[in-house]
Amino acid sequence: MPKPENFDKLTPDQKRKARLEAWINHEGITFTDPEAEKGYRERAQMFADAFEMKKPKRLPVAIATGFVPFLYAGYSCKDAMYDTDVLAKAMMKFHADFLPDTAASAGLYVPGQVLEILDYKLYHWPGHGVPENTSYQCAEAEFMKADEYASYLSDPSDYFIRTYLPRVMGALAPWKDLPPFTDILELPFIPWSTLPFGLPHIQESLKKLMRAGELSLAWAGKVAEIDNAVVTTLGLPKYQGGFSKAPYDVIADTMRGTRAMMLDIFRKRKEIKEACDRVVPFMTRMPYGAYAWGASPTVFFPLHKGADGFMSPKDFKELYWPSFKAVMLNLIQDGMIPFLFVEGSYNQRLDLIVDPDIPDGSTVWYFDKTDMAQVRKHLQGYACFSGNFPSSLLAAGTVEQVKDEVKKLIDTCAGDGGYFVVNGAVLDEAKPENLHAYVDTAKKYGVY
Repeated sequence: MPKPENFDKLTPDQKRKARLEAWINHEGITFTDPEAEKGYRERAQMFADAFEMKKPKRLPVAIATGFVPFLYAGYSCKDAMYDTDVLAKAMMKFHADFLPDTAASAGLYVPGQVLEILDYKLYHWPGHGVPENTSYQCAEAEFMKADEYASYLSDPSDYFIRTYLPRVMGALAPWKDLPPFTDILELPFIPWSTLPFGLPHIQESLKKLMRAGELSLAWAGKVAEIDNAVVTTLGLPKYQGGFSKAPYDVIADTMRGTRAMMLDIFRKRKEIKEACDRVVPFMTRMPYGAYAWGASPTVFFPLHKGADGFMSPKDFKELYWPSFKAVMLNLIQDGMIPFLFVEGSYNQRLDLIVDPDIPDGSTVWYFDKTDMAQVRKHLQGYACFSGNFPSSLLAAGTVEQVKDEVKKLIDTCAGDGGYFVVNGAVLDEAKPENLHAYVDTAKKYGVY
């Protein structure tokens, strides 16, 4: 069914249900055969039931994939980022062989050539700064200086164009010489404002950006083909829709870096709060760039600097939670479902995240290392929850250990519904027999 004409007049709950129904009914997807379509509907329904804190007919199981599909298929991590034919073969083989209940997107593996052209400095990636069979590595630095909060707050877009991007991408370094675009007002200002675009170093920068754009466009088309083939051939829905970040993490991950941000907690508390508030509308808008009607209405948030080891509960409550909550509430109001990946642990946060302002059944919490018995105690009846299967066990454990851990996790968490099975951290390495044991045990043991 198409998007309801009266969608804007629906309640948040009604909007969420309409979005979930459109996803389950696979709007815009044509399957290769009836069995694939049937499998898609059943799997999407199981996840939708879990998201809405119901008991699905069985627990759906997901694999949070890093580079494991490529190593499993006999390729390198570098191949995933530089060869879209390899990307296609590995993603199809991985999903067909292990058949989890949801598909991972090929879009997770960004084109390395684009990063090279732009001279991107925030990350190392396979074959560029780290070995070819090693995953990404964040190379944090103070790409925003401690005395630049005011500049960012006054005009975030201008700050990104003329200060941040020239630092984080070597190809865009010349942009620091551009005038503020807000100077382009009336006739006398036009030649002076466009003059820099005639300078050789600015033109060379724009040529690199255009080339990166051409490569990205071709890559995006190939990713769409790969994802569509997995979904339509195997009947595996993609359960992650859009993407966003907690405002605090935008500043701490992307701009200031961990060390500098932890010092700012003591030295620039007021500026942190103001910067996070400034980010809220941008992070509310971001997920819709990847969302189309009929896709999963979840919005994936990788949560980083709010974890137990990075700040006290008091600082979490004052600095991290308010702006993050504001983004979530904006999305919930529109029927979207925040899908919250807690990297690290939230053992000291469980009381805080059960917030009376956030409606029951409107979020999905995905944990990495948090005590799942305590998660169930706090979140059962409040939100769908998942995670905490140790990815290390899939790489280094035995088949029997994997089976026992799956059963233990299901016994601990599944009771009253609102739960699904997924490993706690993205998976770069795994023994094939362990992955089979993980998926098969979850499917057989996770029946209500």
